[in-house]
Amino acid sequence: MNFKLLPEAQVELDEAYEWYALQAEGLGERFLAELIHTFGLIQQYPTAWHPLSTNTRRCRLKRFPYGVIYAIEAQEIIIIAIAHLHRRPNYWIERTTSEP
Repeated sequence: MNFKLLPEAQVELDEAYEWYALQAEGLGERFLAELIHTFGLIQQYPTAWHPLSTNTRRCRLKRFPYGVIYAIEAQEIIIIAIAHLHRRPNYWIERTTSEP
């Protein structure tokens, strides 16, 4: 399956990477590596993670307090949000066409 990041999700990814990169040398790269690994898991097992609504799911990162919120549409995985799990829950819902 192909991946598509919504523009808002790309901004969240970039901001999280930059923040971690400023905290300690190599931490931004570790965040990005874990995120890429998580994308691979989602691609391999798209229905394996917690459903948040009829059309959305969340896969948590292991070492960072983030979750990848995504939807499966036809042959594409739409990344809706790279969400910090300790801030503003469900803020991303307005980005979807389905109800939670």
